[in-house]
Amino acid sequence: MSKKGFIKKYLDESIHCIELLKGQSEKIEKISNILQNAKNNKKKVFLFGNGGSGSTASHLVCDFAKFRNVKAFALTDNLPLITAWSNDESYDVIFSKQLRNLAEKDDVVIGISGSGKSKNIIEAVKLAKEKGCITIGFAGFDGGTLKDVADECIVVKINNMQHSEDMHLLVGHLIALLLE
Repeated sequence: MSKKGFIKKYLDESIHCIELLKGQSEKIEKISNILQNAKNNKKKVFLFGNGGSGSTASHLVCDFAKFRNVKAFALTDNLPLITAWSNDESYDVIFSKQLRNLAEKDDVVIGISGSGKSKNIIEAVKLAKEKGCITIGFAGFDGGTLKDVADECIVVKINNMQHSEDMHLLVGHLIALLLE
């Protein structure tokens, strides 16, 4: 396939993903209401993910905190703590251990996983639920386990990691714009 053909194909697939997200408009609105409530009640919002999803978490924290005055934190941004826990215990605990120390009842926890299967994301969401947090997932493919453990989950139903990551950032930006 030529580069021109690949560009067209990728953009057409992106349009298809956006069309699929339109079908989740009510869920996106519900998530924006959860975050609005957290903002109004001065609750914390924690975001985290691996790789590109970790970058999305950091990016959205910037947008939520800077432009919408949300008490938002990216658990991906403390590299010394992440490497200490992954070295001393397991990579699977790098987010749940942080939430154990930081999260409180009615805080909001957003786990981002392109596959919906990342063990460290799943464990953190489970712990957050035990602590009485509201949990949200952003997943791709079929949603994996994340769609089953999170209170609310946006699933980009396409088998392509790049499109999943693109759409997670798009939904995050949309939610940021919906916050008053």
